[in-house]
This record gives sequence, structure tokens and C-alpha cells, in this order.
Amino acid sequence: MITFALFSALSAFYFTMFFTPGPNNAMLTASGMKFGFVRTLPHLLGIPLGHIFQIGLTCFGLANLFLIYPQIQFYMKIICFIYLIYLGWKMIGSFSMVQKETGRPLKFYEASLFQFINPKAWSIAVTVASGFFPSEENIVIGVVFVTLTAAVICFPTISLWALFGSGLRNFIKNEKTKKIIEYILAVLLVLTGIFILFK
Repeated sequence: MITFALFSALSAFYFTMFFTPGPNNAMLTASGMKFGFVRTLPHLLGIPLGHIFQIGLTCFGLANLFLIYPQIQFYMKIICFIYLIYLGWKMIGSFSMVQKETGRPLKFYEASLFQFINPKAWSIAVTVASGFFPSEENIVIGVVFVTLTAAVICFPTISLWALFGSGLRNFIKNEKTKKIIEYILAVLLVLTGIFILFK
């Protein structure tokens, strides 16, 4: 049964998970710094869409695959780790490419698809399916409830990271500061990847 208490608990869970640092928020901060908030919007919109499909599929039974084939999660962690290492490598020297064609923000579909190799996104989906899904309701109504709540909470929450990155653009005018921030962001992405791999 869908109650206000369930909605409040689910909303608090989503806010906590979407706001805390992770691959999505690290990439949004970097994108906001490099390209500004407006150009980061496709990336911002792609994340909730990917989450909606992911959570919906998990509630419909995709999570059972992880129980039957637990090694899938291990391979997903490796893929996510490699991708974050790649992003960290690309981060070095990237601020000098902001005005060039070689530098671009993540596209809408890329951000959506990334959720399916993002272990943090999977942990959110599995937790929602197992702990917050209103099992007494019709499955379609239950899926609509958890996915719409995710969409409503996700976008404004992760937008804060892109806005934060965009605000930092004012402080990276000289080359030395750019280099320092590039390396810090690259190291943070690599550390995030290592944390995910060995979690």
C-alpha cells in the first residue's frame, strides 16, 4: 500500500543516495566546470531517465539475475572502474579544450546508458525493489510510484553538483589553477573507481 510514510521514507532514501558523492556526481561537477550548466543539461536529463528504466526493470525482476549470476556484478564493477579511469585520463588537459570540438559534455543517451554499469545506481535500484516497493499494490502502480518518485528527487538533487561545478568556473581562469583542479578531479574519479572495484 502506498502511504505518505512510505513516500517520505523513499524520498529521503533517494535524496541521500543521489546527493552523496558517486560517479554521476563527480562527472556532473567536472562537466559543470568545463562546459557550464546549460551544456550539461543533456547529461543531467539522461541520468534520471537511465535510473527510471533501471529501477523499473529491477522491480520487474531483473534483480533476480544478480542472485542467479552474482559474477555479473563483479564484471560491471570492472567496466565501471575502467570507464572512470578513462574519464580521469581524459580530464587531464581537458579545460584547455572547452572551446574546441574535441571537448564535449556527455550526451543524453550516454548518461542514461552509464547507469547500467554504475554499481551505485544498481545498489539504489536493488534496495528500492527489495525495501521500498509497495508489494500490496498492482505491480504496474508500484513501479510507477517508485520510478516517478526517483525522477522527481533525482533531477533537482544531482543538479546541485552541476551548479556547483558551473559556479567554480569563475575560479579557474588562470592555467595553474586549471591544472590543479584537473588533477584533483582526475584523482577523485580514479579513487571513486577504486572504491567501487573493491567495495
